[in-house]
Amino acid sequence: MSSKPIDKDDLNLIIESGIRVPDHGALNPWKLVVIQGDSLKVVDTKIILSEFIKKNPNMDNKFQEKESKKLQRAGAVIAVISTPIDHPSIPEWEMHLSSGAVCMNLLSSAQSMGYAAQWLTEWYAYNDKMLQFLGGNINKDKISGFIYIGHKIEEPLERKRPNPFDVVSFL
Repeated sequence: MSSKPIDKDDLNLIIESGIRVPDHGALNPWKLVVIQGDSLKVVDTKIILSEFIKKNPNMDNKFQEKESKKLQRAGAVIAVISTPIDHPSIPEWEMHLSSGAVCMNLLSSAQSMGYAAQWLTEWYAYNDKMLQFLGGNINKDKISGFIYIGHKIEEPLERKRPNPFDVVSFL
């Protein structure tokens, strides 16, 4: 994946497609934060690297260097935040599932347009400073994932998948 910027019209289409998900009650229990351009480096430096060093003060500089460029691997990164809403009849679980569906739709949309894309969480998806920086409430919101979108350098290697008959049963 290269970090060349993503075409604005393509990114808008990816986002429009991404938010067309099951959403019981049309609550939109999620937020998207698009990180691109200079903001990729800002988040890498101000949040990811500083939090990594805080949690791993004796870590080798080689690892710090790697953490300092996490988001810059892509042309754009879309953070998806699950923002459940108190509702008398719609379970919070359904709201979290809707947020996960946003992640999957963003990923599928970007890949169908020929981009390299990956849905990652990594350790910083569970970091309070990151969640707050992205506008989330640490008392109720969760980062569902970061969708990395870049230009393909080469076709990705297929990862190991389960045998369908080991995980599927029929009634």
